[in-house]
Amino acid sequence: MTIYEDRVDAGRQLARRLLPLRGQDVVVLGLPRGGVPVAFQVAMALDAPLDVIVVRKLGVPSQPELAMGAIGEEGARVLDERTVRYFGLGEEQVAAVEERERAVLEERTTRFREGRERVDLTGRTALVVDDGIATGATARVACRIARQLGAARVVLAVPVAPEEAVARVAEADEVVCLATPHFFTAVGYHYRDFSPTDDDEVVALLDAAARRHLPQLPGPPGDGAGAGTGPVDQDVRIPAGGAELEGHLVLPRPGAGVVVFAHGSGSSRHSPRNRYVAEVLQEAGLGTLLLDLLTPREEADRANVFDIGLLAQRLGAATAWLQQLPAAASSPVGWFGASTGAGAALWAAAEPGARVRAVVSRGGRPDLAGPRLGEVRAPTLLVVGGQDPEVLALNRRAAQMLHCPHRLVVVPGATHLFEEPGTLAQAAELARDWFTDHLGASGGEGGGPR
Repeated sequence: MTIYEDRVDAGRQLARRLLPLRGQDVVVLGLPRGGVPVAFQVAMALDAPLDVIVVRKLGVPSQPELAMGAIGEEGARVLDERTVRYFGLGEEQVAAVEERERAVLEERTTRFREGRERVDLTGRTALVVDDGIATGATARVACRIARQLGAARVVLAVPVAPEEAVARVAEADEVVCLATPHFFTAVGYHYRDFSPTDDDEVVALLDAAARRHLPQLPGPPGDGAGAGTGPVDQDVRIPAGGAELEGHLVLPRPGAGVVVFAHGSGSSRHSPRNRYVAEVLQEAGLGTLLLDLLTPREEADRANVFDIGLLAQRLGAATAWLQQLPAAASSPVGWFGASTGAGAALWAAAEPGARVRAVVSRGGRPDLAGPRLGEVRAPTLLVVGGQDPEVLALNRRAAQMLHCPHRLVVVPGATHLFEEPGTLAQAAELARDWFTDHLGASGGEGGGPR
């Protein structure tokens, strides 16, 4: 059975299948809420604009999670007559559900489109993306809306769906589905992390996608990101050995300590877990640089994801770029690595003259740095879940190889992704305390180790 780590992982895998569409006149349309994180990854890989099609499921009154149909923008509506008949629902019952859901749909449409024009679909290929389909009702409505808005071709793309639901989507010219399990229970069963996506995350992803096509602030040595004296909170593009890395820089004040994130396999700068940790660090007065160490095209080759030397080189290049910014020239830098990103951070930290004051690994693979671990000089914190025995064993062996100041902390009850209640917060607080100890205290000027 196919299992995705989270919606980001599913989006990246789906994007690899859809790469032949790159360069064509495509608009990616995510279904809020859960489909938008998947669609964002697809849009980034295809270098295509991202928009939403707002659809609401019509749930059976006695079982709201069971769809009897769906409604969408422009008055679109699909009913599953078999479900309606099975539950003996009359027109008035269906109408009452539709009226309630229509009000929610209109409110959500206003929220998502506030200050943002709808992307014109006329004559273009509409690529409708969701995190999975069960009955297919919402997907069918979305495809119908795309057609009504002028799309010349409609493609539906999802990570997982039952075969019979895929077969019912007659509204699409093509359906791309990565997995059609024989025994299908629910979409969420095919994700390790299927936590809800909220409206704020949808808006943030739409804004991030829109900014990709705006002029970016020039990098050093001229004016640009961090050139002034005020706080910085913006997307950046970082040159690294012929590639251009995308990131988001937050710098509360000139000279503040900055933590650069090295994401692991299947994750990205938009990972909800990494963004949560970044927010905890920012509340402590630290800056953060969330970035992807590989381009979407490079990620399509899985060998690159585990090329620790390449990832370490990119991390070093991003740090050098950061420290050339006028506002960050005196900022002490720390590295936060998760999964394979932790191996890359420690690999890079072993380089002579590495520009890093502290390293934190969350659920990481420090063992991937191999014999280089003995050359690391930056104080290193290893945080591992107590219910992640294999990775815990690897971290214990790695800790024995470290000669720098280091600490291994086990978070009770946490598995590899720290998705259990309260465990990610514990990991974030440990990282915050480690970095403020070595990069500078909350509210103070950035400084060296204390």
